[in-house]
Amino acid sequence: MTDTKYFAIGALMAGAILDTLLGDPRNFPHPVKEFGKCINYLEQRLNKGQYKIFKGLIMCALLSLGVWVIYYLLQNIAAINPFTQLLFSSLFIFYGLSNRSLIEEGLKIEQQLTKGDIQKSRIMLSEIVGRDTSQLSPHKIRMAILETMSENLSDGVVAPLFYYTLGGVPLMMSYKMVNTLDSMVGYKNDRFLLFGRASAKLDDFANFIPARITALLIFIVTLKYKSFKYMIHYGRSHSSPNSGYPEAALAGALNCTLGGPSVYSGIVVSKPYIGKEQREIEHQDIIKTAHINSRVFILSLLIVLLSIIIFP
Repeated sequence: MTDTKYFAIGALMAGAILDTLLGDPRNFPHPVKEFGKCINYLEQRLNKGQYKIFKGLIMCALLSLGVWVIYYLLQNIAAINPFTQLLFSSLFIFYGLSNRSLIEEGLKIEQQLTKGDIQKSRIMLSEIVGRDTSQLSPHKIRMAILETMSENLSDGVVAPLFYYTLGGVPLMMSYKMVNTLDSMVGYKNDRFLLFGRASAKLDDFANFIPARITALLIFIVTLKYKSFKYMIHYGRSHSSPNSGYPEAALAGALNCTLGGPSVYSGIVVSKPYIGKEQREIEHQDIIKTAHINSRVFILSLLIVLLSIIIFP
């Protein structure tokens, strides 16, 4: 192998190990926090008056392309010597991944449920999902945890690695900006319906392939035929063109049902059910999902490493 491939492998392994050990420390500087500040600054100034769709498109293009340019330039500067090149790539691969934090958030909410503190679990869940959690039962809370862990397995693990494989750190971080844009302005409400349309559509496009890869990887690591069957049968059931695929694969792997009506901003949104096993979702389902996510993370890394070795 060439020195370039050794550096790419070393950086990927270092970034993955850092994510596994540290997750996303709350008080640690993180580029996604800065992305959020930029989005908030521009949204407050542009999301008013006429031409909201056009203004939202300009913001979306400016930020997603701007991040790619910035990281492309930083990558070239870091390439002045092997050490800085390795440090740069390792650090931003670490920033681009969020496997540990995703699993930890789900397990923390589950921990409160097992303690019997349903109110605390509702509050904690509200910090990571958009739906109204104030009246959710333990079953509905666990259902939301599973949906979030499967959907964000694509957003926080598979998609970043997919774009790193295609275009290195610059494309990986540009994807993170696209994903952050969607999470902040990609809502179908009065405030963001027009202004956030471009961001939502770009996120749908960016996650089209990774979401389906994620579903396939869930099937591979579980070897549950029903996982594959649900992926094919229910993948398109979700209102999102992408989220339904990993959710369906997980529902099949666990032999449970996800989806169904949820409350957003006081309005009941009717969403189709994914699956038909009307059983209570239990503590063990959350634990199994944490293991599934970890195995998908490892398999994704192995695939990317193999692609680095095989392809020029």
